[in-house]
Amino acid sequence: MWERNFTLALVSTVISAFGTAAAPVASAFAIIDAGGAGSEIGLVSAAGMVPAVLFFLVGGVIADRLPRHRVMVGASLVSALAQALFAVAVLTHSVRLWELVVLAALNGLATAFAMPAAEGLLMQTVGREQASKAFAVFRTGLNVAQIAGAASGGLLVGFLGPGWVLVLDSATFVVAAALRALMRVEGNMRRREGMAVELRAGWSEFTGRRWLWSSVLQFAVVNALGVGAFAVLGAVAASQYLGGAKAWGLVLACDAAGMVLGGLIMIRLRPVRLLVSALSAVSLLALPLLALACGAPLLVVCASALLGGVGVEVFGVNWMTAQRQEIPQEMFSRIAAYEAVGSFGLAPLGAALAGPAGDRFGVGVVLGCSAIAIGVATALVLSVPEVRGVLRHRPVDQLSR
Repeated sequence: MWERNFTLALVSTVISAFGTAAAPVASAFAIIDAGGAGSEIGLVSAAGMVPAVLFFLVGGVIADRLPRHRVMVGASLVSALAQALFAVAVLTHSVRLWELVVLAALNGLATAFAMPAAEGLLMQTVGREQASKAFAVFRTGLNVAQIAGAASGGLLVGFLGPGWVLVLDSATFVVAAALRALMRVEGNMRRREGMAVELRAGWSEFTGRRWLWSSVLQFAVVNALGVGAFAVLGAVAASQYLGGAKAWGLVLACDAAGMVLGGLIMIRLRPVRLLVSALSAVSLLALPLLALACGAPLLVVCASALLGGVGVEVFGVNWMTAQRQEIPQEMFSRIAAYEAVGSFGLAPLGAALAGPAGDRFGVGVVLGCSAIAIGVATALVLSVPEVRGVLRHRPVDQLSR
């Protein structure tokens, strides 16, 4: 049986993730219906990312100061308000680009506080001995919700229109906030320093753990090169020799299915070398890039995407387990914020440069180089002794055996 707080965290996250996955489809078609195009969709999307990146660190400090579930309640309500106002604009046919940019920025600001609080809260609601299985269950539920939300988003937009899908997204945030309000999680009872002092303390904790910052450097490479190339150039490669959008949709579906499969595997699998297992699994992301670069048949590309999805979840569960085991509770959210900034800070740049690089050097060359970069980054991080030294702690009842 899971603890009550973990169950509430799981259910609230699954509900809000479903709406969040459906919302981008509704947002895009709302902009298109209002006469916009790709540039307007990109501008609104970027407006949501920038505040998140800028305020992640502040959000981490706040989440380490206060009861994290209360931070999540506040952030969920802000997101609910932003999506509700977006829905009103769509339903009343009064969509203005500057308003959507402001609302997307408001939602991004809420994300900056929600993400560090959510990760710290999850760590806080799971005991060390249950962590691996709990994280696997959590990530599996999250992936299923995201897949279902993304798949349902298009259908719901077609039947109900984008405005009502945005209403649904707003409602999921309200329900998630209500569930999180039922949690009972204590804040950190400590004397509060200034924001700058607490940020420095988090930075010292982050940089003082070589296994942590060296792993985040690998994530930066993977997200900037691998994910950017796969998301941008993968579609181009699919259109050139795999048959177009339907084939690319099948590849993405296999990737998502791999994530669910990986989560199910990790419910049972408990590797001793946490980081070796986690960071080695990241190298599986190179497989679909190599398959696309080599012009492999659709079946091979789909199989490699499936394995890549499995790798994402094997990594994710082991990585979260290592953090739960090695990082002090009062630092969970600040560490999560520094990790997010380091991991995703270069991702927009990688996505922006992937297209021009593909035009200049060829899609296959860029995809192949990205796959090699993932392999090199993985080999380098696995050469760090501190990374290889992070082992799963044995349960207390096994220590005397």
